[in-house]
Amino acid sequence: MNRGRSVFAQLLDFVPFSHFEHLIDRYASNHGIRHFSAWTQFLCIAYSQLTRREGLRDLVACLNSQRAKLYHIGIRGKISRSTLADANERRDWRLFEALGHRLIATAVELYQGDDIGLGIKEPLYAMDSTTIDLCLSLFPWADFRSTKAAVKAHTIIDLRGSIPVFVHITTGKVHDVKILDMIHWPAGAIVVVDRGYLDFTRLQALHQRQVSFVIRAKDNMRYTRVAWRDVDKSTGLRSDQSILLATPKSRLAYPDRLRRVSYRDPETDKFLVFLTNRFDLPALTIAEIYRNRWAVETFFKWIKQNLSIKHFFGNSINAVKSQIWIAVCVYLIVIIARKRLNLPASPQLLLNIIEVNMFEKVQLDKLVFDAVSHFPDDPADNQMILL
Repeated sequence: MNRGRSVFAQLLDFVPFSHFEHLIDRYASNHGIRHFSAWTQFLCIAYSQLTRREGLRDLVACLNSQRAKLYHIGIRGKISRSTLADANERRDWRLFEALGHRLIATAVELYQGDDIGLGIKEPLYAMDSTTIDLCLSLFPWADFRSTKAAVKAHTIIDLRGSIPVFVHITTGKVHDVKILDMIHWPAGAIVVVDRGYLDFTRLQALHQRQVSFVIRAKDNMRYTRVAWRDVDKSTGLRSDQSILLATPKSRLAYPDRLRRVSYRDPETDKFLVFLTNRFDLPALTIAEIYRNRWAVETFFKWIKQNLSIKHFFGNSINAVKSQIWIAVCVYLIVIIARKRLNLPASPQLLLNIIEVNMFEKVQLDKLVFDAVSHFPDDPADNQMILL
C-alpha cells in the first residue's frame, strides 16, 4: 500500500507556510477565532478552485464528503456553510493578496531566464483587464450598468512564463487607462497594451521614465510623417514611419517623436497599426511584441475556464477579492510546481490531472509523467498554450 502523501498535500508544499503564518500575524487574521483558521479557509477555497466547485452548498458538501482525507492537510472537523461564508465576508482579503505577491516573486525568479523568442533582453509585460459579471441585486456595491453589476481584474502578465505580476480588482466602472497611474514600471521594461490604454499624457510619462511601450493606434489619429524606412512587405509589414502628433492637444501631451508601424496579419488579414517609442528594434519585432500581448487574453480565458471565479461564495467586496486572489494563488502554485518539478504538461492539463487525482497517494511528478507518456506530444490545446 502506498503510504505517501496525497497529490493535494504535495501541491501545498509549494505554499510558503512560514511566510503565510507571518502574514496571519500581520493582518491579525486569526484574532478571536478558535476553530476556523485562515489556513483552513485558504485550503477550502483552494480545494474549490482545483475541483471547480460552483456554489457554497456544493463546496461544503464535497468538503465534508472527504473529511478523513482532508484531515491530513489541516482541515479538522466538519465545515459548515455559515462558518465558511462568515470567513469569506470578514477575514481581510489582503492576507491572500500578500500571499499572492510572495508566490509571484517566486514564480518570477523561476521563469526569469526563459526566452520568449523575440531576441530582446528587457522584461516584457502585457497589460489588460477582464470583466466578471455579477448579479446587481446580490452585489449592489459593484453597480456597472443599469441592470448589471461587475468587477474588473486589471492584470499585468510577465510574458516570461505568463506570470500575473500585478492584479488590481475594481468595480466595472473604473476605466482601464486610470490603472496606469498606479504602476511603478522598472526602467528599461517594455509594456504592450491595446488601444484602450491610448492616452498620450500617460504614454509620455512612461517615456520619461525610460519605459518602452507598444500600443495599437486609433483609426482617427492625426499625425505628420517626418521619416520612413523600407519594409519587406512579404512579412506582412506595410510601413515603418517616424511621426509627430498633429493636433495641438495630442502634440502638447506627447511632443516627442513616435514610431508608427503598420502591419497586415497574414493569418487573419487584419490591418493593424502600432505606436512605440522604440526606434532600435526591427519593425517586425514590434509586430511580434504586440502578437505576444495575446498571452494576457489567454490567461483570462484559462483562469475563467479552469478555476472558480464566476460563482462567488460571498456577496461582499471582501469575499470577492479573497476568492479572486486565492484563484490567482492556485494558478501560481500550479506554474511553480510545473517549473520546479519539470512537469511535461501544460497548466491546463496539469490541473485536469490534479482534479481527478486530488487524494491519490502517488508522487506528483510520476503521476504526470505516467499520464502523458502515451502521447507523442502534450495535448495542451494549442489555443490555450500559456507557457
